Amino acid sequence: MSAASCRLDWDADGRSWPYREQSQFVTVGRMTWHVQFHGPEGGPLILLLHGTGASGHSWQTLVPLLVPRYRLMIPDLPGHGFTTIRGRADLSLDGMATALHALLGQLGLAPDAVIGHSAGGPIAIFLAGMLTPPPRRVIGINGAYLPIRGNRLFSPLAKALFANPLPAAAFALLTRATPLAGNLLASTGSRIDRESADIYRRLMRMPAHVQGALGMMAAWDLGALDDRMRQMEMPLTLIAARDDPMVPDGNSRHAARLAPQSRLILTDRGGHLLHESDPALVCGWIEEAMADPIPEAETAG
Repeated sequence: MSAASCRLDWDADGRSWPYREQSQFVTVGRMTWHVQFHGPEGGPLILLLHGTGASGHSWQTLVPLLVPRYRLMIPDLPGHGFTTIRGRADLSLDGMATALHALLGQLGLAPDAVIGHSAGGPIAIFLAGMLTPPPRRVIGINGAYLPIRGNRLFSPLAKALFANPLPAAAFALLTRATPLAGNLLASTGSRIDRESADIYRRLMRMPAHVQGALGMMAAWDLGALDDRMRQMEMPLTLIAARDDPMVPDGNSRHAARLAPQSRLILTDRGGHLLHESDPALVCGWIEEAMADPIPEAETAG
């Protein structure tokens, strides 16, 4: 497999990418970000962060529901999708948040809210603590706030795989030749549209994208997250599906117990990709969170 075929190509793969015309490429240090902007420039800015192994495309069904009222910023996380890294990068929780902080700084943007799905949930919390001014809201959708079950085995394995590019290439080859990609999508417990499912399959066939996901999992350490949640000064809305087979709703229950200004919203169905399987429901909860009065502690001074 050639180097060119190891990663997504904007001229080829990007030709049919959702909302292609809204895409920008922004270089910050050794990282070139793929970012999409949607909605009115004067609207409240919402930063949307996808989870491990996904890309910004996972928000595509929410975009048309939110753009009448909000400005949306949707990046591909480092090593994912079309966001590329020259050399090594810190793909830890703190490293991802720091890289996003640098991106926002270069663009001169301060989000009113940060929304994260799955692994994007903890990143949103870390990032919120770095930003000045801080966002008014943080929202998590099926957030991964607890260590992965079996982490003592998984983390060393992920680190070993990340150190060697061959497993990523082998995984990508398997998704081309077997039903692996479809099986992984089925394991989310979510019904998503064909376009999004096809994009997930395309991502899983790209060794560079798989390597980025492995790197993120290898560096995943939630040791400081509980303290960050206890210290949060802005409201935290936690949305979770009880039937999520990948990130149990106990993750969101745990976060709700720690964050001082938390609201827990549970739904019986939707699976891990709840924001894709039922975007109208999730949009309603986002709008409720955005409309809630700002606590006095936030507006003081």
